[in-house]
Amino acid sequence: MMISKKMQDALNSQLNKELFSSYLYLAMAAYFEEENLTGMARWMKLQSDEEHVHAMKFYDFIIRVGARVKLEKLEKPQEKWESPQSAFEAALEHEKFITKSINELLDLAVVEKDHATSTFLHWFVDEQVEEEATAAEIVENFKLVGESKSGLFMLDRELGRRGSVPQA
Repeated sequence: MMISKKMQDALNSQLNKELFSSYLYLAMAAYFEEENLTGMARWMKLQSDEEHVHAMKFYDFIIRVGARVKLEKLEKPQEKWESPQSAFEAALEHEKFITKSINELLDLAVVEKDHATSTFLHWFVDEQVEEEATAAEIVENFKLVGESKSGLFMLDRELGRRGSVPQA
């Protein structure tokens, strides 16, 4: 094996976090469908797909370095939120959690002098900057909209215009 057992375990942990992210965003999509916010539902379904792509990047990397993939049981995601805004606030908090986890993983790779894993993780570091910025911008848009039903309608339409997710 090219990587240490400790690194293998940490990469598998991140793989499972990415799979949970996909599951969580799919639960958010279902919530938005129930609220008849189909644009936000579409945005979250695409976000779920993107997180699955991230998980598969970890899966493929673990295999490529001769390590063993270990899938864990996924926690049941939350199903309801107080409001559409609170769902996106929860998504932002989740992205911050993932960023912290990626950073800790990179710190471990540096300590382990695992250059291949360090290089692999740099893409995720950059990706998390984008993920957090996007979620934060949407939360700020909700704050601008306030209680406006027409503003919510316009934000839903805008989020529904999100393009498809590139594959791994």
